[in-house]
Amino acid sequence: MVDNPSKDVVGEAPEVDPSKFTASDVAAIADRLERDDYANAFESLNDWHILRSLAFKGSELAEPYRHLLDLEAFDEC
Repeated sequence: MVDNPSKDVVGEAPEVDPSKFTASDVAAIADRLERDDYANAFESLNDWHILRSLAFKGSELAEPYRHLLDLEAFDEC
């Protein structure tokens, strides 16, 4: 999913191409977020950024998990 994981460790949001994600990929991300199943905060932030990017790019895959993003109506798009 992410081409350069070491880059993400320093806190940069990953580039997300919705066409590279399947429903199973997004469900796994959402499951980890819901269970908070991470070794460190950077891993969870990475998954959150991926899900958020998918939602902002209009991917229907993210729709069932929008509750994990806590988006406000005025949030940037």
